[in-house]
Amino acid sequence: MISIIDYGMGNLRSVQKAFEFLGYDAEITDNPEKIAQSDKVVLPGVGAFRDAMATLKEREIDKAIYKIDEDKKPFLGICLGMQMMFDKSYENGEYKGLGLMPGEIVLLPKDQIIPQIGWNSLNIKVRSPLFEGIGDEPYVYFVHSYRLKTDAPVVSATCFYGEEIQVAAQKDNIFALQFHPEKSGDTGLKILNNFGRL
Repeated sequence: MISIIDYGMGNLRSVQKAFEFLGYDAEITDNPEKIAQSDKVVLPGVGAFRDAMATLKEREIDKAIYKIDEDKKPFLGICLGMQMMFDKSYENGEYKGLGLMPGEIVLLPKDQIIPQIGWNSLNIKVRSPLFEGIGDEPYVYFVHSYRLKTDAPVVSATCFYGEEIQVAAQKDNIFALQFHPEKSGDTGLKILNNFGRL
């Protein structure tokens, strides 16, 4: 069973529908016990970093996430879900993240249109299991104003948006995608299928 974490933000149903289309059992839940007992977990999201982190802690979902990490089960963060995996964000202040990977979340380059909305090509840096069977520069769909900034060896893909932007990361069982695979056509479905097969 794949659990899709519900913390009151994001297009959860579209992520669930994508997994169901691929033949996987996927359940939307905010129950920490169910989340911790799942085979795989997805943390999607669209919204404000501060509010999302506050809700995760309030519902004790953060504890379930740490248990998933401890048990080395596959864990995928999408968009805001990706951003919360890192140490902190500077979105409208400074707020602590889950700290599952080292890095911080900062505003996109100020000389570009913010947010970045639409299709952009990935530059795959590391052949993460999620990118198995994917071409070298696939197009995927973005909607975001903030982005990852890290010096840690976790970045698996970048894109160009005024400068090179870090948009995918991996550390052991943890995977993070700034773009929306559920909105990225056949490429996105392939990525989600790769996650489902882990």
